[in-house]
Amino acid sequence: MTNTTTRRNFLASVSLLGLYGLAPGRSFAQEQMPTRRIPGTNESLPIIGLGSSKPVSQIAERGTDHVTEVLRTLVANGGSVVDTWPRNAANDEAFGRVINEPDLHEALFITSKIDQTGKDAGIKQFHETQRLYQRETLDLVQVFSLTDLDTQWPNLKDWQASGQARYIGVTVSNDRLYEQLESFLKREKPDFVQINYSITERGAEARMLPMFQDKGVAVLINRPFMNGDYFNKLGQRPVPEWAADFGCDTWAQFSLKYILPNPAVTCVLTETSNPAHMAENAQAAFGRMPSDAERKRMAAVIDQV
Repeated sequence: MTNTTTRRNFLASVSLLGLYGLAPGRSFAQEQMPTRRIPGTNESLPIIGLGSSKPVSQIAERGTDHVTEVLRTLVANGGSVVDTWPRNAANDEAFGRVINEPDLHEALFITSKIDQTGKDAGIKQFHETQRLYQRETLDLVQVFSLTDLDTQWPNLKDWQASGQARYIGVTVSNDRLYEQLESFLKREKPDFVQINYSITERGAEARMLPMFQDKGVAVLINRPFMNGDYFNKLGQRPVPEWAADFGCDTWAQFSLKYILPNPAVTCVLTETSNPAHMAENAQAAFGRMPSDAERKRMAAVIDQV
């Protein structure tokens, strides 16, 4: 295990012991958030992370307090993975100050994305992210939605070779890109793939996720709540009482508890700007996971909505 990983685990432990206050429903003696190994390495990642687009996009209107508290709640519950996407330079610069707070700097696994067309544009975007985040090395750099993939992928390999990116990967968030992603994986082996998967969007389940596992690729999951459409669909319906059998109290946990038993999944990126919701999401990592039979029952509930 690397020194960086050891430091992250130490900070997570300190957080759980009360640096930020104990997380709701957790006791002093309870274990840290479960982790899963990045294939081919000795490094592991906590299984619940944060997709930060929503809270970062709100910085201009709300300031940085909410982002800071969401991140501290993630760490307090044992998480570390924070997925980012460069958009607004002013917001990203403010976010960069937050992730470099003394209690967060070494505690977080920071990812970013390249969404530009053209070699020089991709390089410029990456160096701008380094500057705004105040980080010479990013933990993971990804080609967003396979954008200009044949151009940007060599850029990513160069940054990894130079030590500016620890890991490299690609993202998709729509089933229509699966065929292109599969073609890419026949000729290249990224460290990570990020893909959409939830109890509502199960298209990746039959073919894509088993393929990632066979190829030894770490998997980040996006859209676990379909960017909020999942909750809109459910409305005021109560969570089935039987879901309490595996520690599921909310609809957010219902989707996360469906996703997490899949052995291909490394980390699920939940998106929220509410610290209480971040704690709620993190709790899905703990306790018993549903069985295959229970997961089928869960899917049937959603299919009937």
